[in-house]
Amino acid sequence: MCVPWAPTVTDGAPPGGWRKGRAAGALDVTIVPRVRRTNWAGNYTYRARGLHSPSTLEQVQEIAASAPRLRALGSGHSFTDIADSAEQLTVSGLPAEVVVDHAAHTVSVAAGLTYGQLALALTSEGVALANLASLPHISVAGAVTTASHGSGDANGNLATAVAAIEIVTSAGDVLTASRADPDFNGLVVGLGALGVVTRLTLDVEPAYEIRQRVFEVLPWEAVFEHLDAITSSGYSVSLLTNWGEAVDRVWVKERVTAAPERVRADLFGAVAATRDQHVIAGLDPVNCTPQLGVPGLWSERLPHFRLGFTPSAGDEIQSEYLVPRQHAVAALQAVRSLADTMRPLLQVSEIRTVAADGLWMSPQYGQATIAIHFTWQRSQAAVQRAVREVETALAPFEARPHWGKLFLADGTAISSHYERFADFADLVARIDPRGAFRNDWLETHLFGRS
Repeated sequence: MCVPWAPTVTDGAPPGGWRKGRAAGALDVTIVPRVRRTNWAGNYTYRARGLHSPSTLEQVQEIAASAPRLRALGSGHSFTDIADSAEQLTVSGLPAEVVVDHAAHTVSVAAGLTYGQLALALTSEGVALANLASLPHISVAGAVTTASHGSGDANGNLATAVAAIEIVTSAGDVLTASRADPDFNGLVVGLGALGVVTRLTLDVEPAYEIRQRVFEVLPWEAVFEHLDAITSSGYSVSLLTNWGEAVDRVWVKERVTAAPERVRADLFGAVAATRDQHVIAGLDPVNCTPQLGVPGLWSERLPHFRLGFTPSAGDEIQSEYLVPRQHAVAALQAVRSLADTMRPLLQVSEIRTVAADGLWMSPQYGQATIAIHFTWQRSQAAVQRAVREVETALAPFEARPHWGKLFLADGTAISSHYERFADFADLVARIDPRGAFRNDWLETHLFGRS
């Protein structure tokens, strides 16, 4: 559904050449200013005058301490100005070190790596992450700081795997914290407001295999009556729909164990597929990970898409809302009432579940959720009108938007849904007192100042 981000260059470097700044490590850091760069969906053009690409931690420290306004840019898999500022910085040029501590069951990883790159490194060590998002192409730091997620009743979002974090602050200091530190739960889902995440330590476990099967045409009546049983039918479960007369496909991913597989012919009325499927109806499934119950390594089955292929149906915009689990059926019914409005703009919707956690700015803070995701056609104005209707329909259910997707709600509405919002705001003020990492997106959608 999405393509790996690369900058879109239209007008080259400006007169006067490239701007350079001397870093602490006596190496030059180059910024390319006034070059048109977009997110990977192409619906947002960054206004930042340049992109820093440091190669050492010391360079990151100098840049963070000297830049008046700065934001870290991950894989570009966001659909708004969340990562925009006067200047941007990517940590993808830092050493791509992956260090597994088998005794502690953790891995220390450079923040700029993608999950696909990390998975390849973990495979050689015989260890695995507990879960992955649908796409293996997103960066670890970007996914963690926006609480991106996979699926599974018992699986937390990707940030819940973080055991320790390293952040460079606007003073140029290196801040490290682990789960034992009192501010840790506020630092992990930091939305880029606290500094530049340079390194993360994640929980790992012994490598395992997953098999997945797809079931077609699940009646909505079965969803509303048996939702809990459907979402608990596998380790990771996704419902894919265009909000028509039935849910189009259900992807069920199960861990392979010593016990023989219990092969289902149907799932509450949905029939087992006899050939591989794409998440978007009618597209060639060659881009997708193998199905039909064929076992494969965790990293080759938990994502919907193969790492080596382009997981895209073309240009797109994404939105997603996380609803408390107790409101799941009512929220789905409310969204379904908008089917005629949504369908002309919609490529596909995905419905997943995410377990509760204790991270202050996680949409799952203190509550298990159902995630209602929309992949839209890239028609910005029309999509924004549809998103406004979706947000109105979901308002009674205390829906929290996915931080990395397109949404319209402002900070006044959003902050009331976060019990620890005041604590997070205090943490931001303490760690970044000069507001170097504040930007328009934060002021509008978090702190409530349009």
